[in-house]
Amino acid sequence: MEIKDIKAVYFVGAGGIGMSAIARYFIKKGIVVGGYDKTPSQLTRQLELEGALIHYEENIDEIPQACRDKASCLVIYTPAIPDDHKELVFFRKGGFEIQKRAQVLGTLTKAHKGLCFAGTHGKTTTSTMCAHIMHQSHLDCNAFLGGISKNYGTNYILSESDYVVIEADEFDRSFHWLTPWMSVITATDPDHLDIYGTKEAYLESFRKYSALIQPGGALIIHEGLEMRDDLQPGVKRYTYSRDKGDFHAENVRIVNGGITFDFVSPIESVKDIELGQPVPINIVNGIAAMAMAQLNGCTAEELKYGMKTYGGVDRRFDFKIKTDKLVFLSDYAHHPQEIYQSAKSIRELYSDRKITALFQPHLYTRTRDFYKDFAESLSLLDHVVLCDIYPAREEPIPGVTSELIYDNLKPGVEKEMIHKEEVLDYVKSHDFDVLVVLGAGDLDNMVPEMEKILKKKY
Repeated sequence: MEIKDIKAVYFVGAGGIGMSAIARYFIKKGIVVGGYDKTPSQLTRQLELEGALIHYEENIDEIPQACRDKASCLVIYTPAIPDDHKELVFFRKGGFEIQKRAQVLGTLTKAHKGLCFAGTHGKTTTSTMCAHIMHQSHLDCNAFLGGISKNYGTNYILSESDYVVIEADEFDRSFHWLTPWMSVITATDPDHLDIYGTKEAYLESFRKYSALIQPGGALIIHEGLEMRDDLQPGVKRYTYSRDKGDFHAENVRIVNGGITFDFVSPIESVKDIELGQPVPINIVNGIAAMAMAQLNGCTAEELKYGMKTYGGVDRRFDFKIKTDKLVFLSDYAHHPQEIYQSAKSIRELYSDRKITALFQPHLYTRTRDFYKDFAESLSLLDHVVLCDIYPAREEPIPGVTSELIYDNLKPGVEKEMIHKEEVLDYVKSHDFDVLVVLGAGDLDNMVPEMEKILKKKY
């Protein structure tokens, strides 16, 4: 179905961060947008305010009339929705054109120069950094992001630019729909093994993705990744990391809560890059973002200005309270390596303070596959409070609970297990020095209330 023929779009799973960006694209085009999501959230409520018709009950009768004509309605679904979902079954039986989010983004990468960011972790922050650098530069860009940019209050940027920044999702091999002009690959630590089965299959998926980069474009890949790329003739290959590679940092200075470094580049090195969001992990994220922006024509001054004015992403090292008495932040980290990087950065920033993590594991399969790695990463912190596993799309697996992580935390780490329903009372009744909420589940919905409680206490 061509864009010109679409009169309505229906989202089965409208509230996902990536899905909502596509929804906003169609809303701005004046197309009727309807959709279903399991639970209301701040994101779905905002979409409703912008004009989307969203309901929260799996009910065919709730589908808007404008979304019932297969000739003019495009259906977009998230792979997290089960195949037997009543509404998805209705559209399939009705002969509607049904696409994954990634298929829609794939169409956009054919029509524009797609600057895509893939990897197990780091891609949301890095793509949002790059989008900000590009948007404020003479090049500008469109963007479909995996998080809410604090600079723009949205996960979507629309412009007349020929560039489109896209977060490439490896879940369910969705990124194979893309044809990037250039791509960053941040990490390939195995994940989604409920889908891929083996580490080898996961790495093979990234190899196949690398082969989709268009001739004349480039791959910017983190040093030392286990994957093997497979580039078409005419695609340039660059490496990056914090300390080495074609693009890297030198002369890193962390002083009085600020971070400054020199950006080393084969195109043009740039001195005194200042991080607008001064978190140690953002050094390497910033190197990848600047590499992509520079390869597409951003100037040294545009790189410096973009990095200095970058405000961060909601739930990515998202500081809610930052005082001498209390630091409170929220972080989406939900893979062991993400948690390791987050914990390492927090420890680097607050080496002399007691750090408590409230962690809600995400998915039974991920907990089953990586519970020892989760425990290893969380053991970098002083105090770990574990909640029940957030199931998302999954049914419970016998014997798989948060207790697996709890039992493997290193000796000396203070630890507790509580139910999600007990979290707010727990925050009311305990004292904290540095408190971080970790995970990709629904615990984040409580963060605003936690913030209110803590501001009253401190």
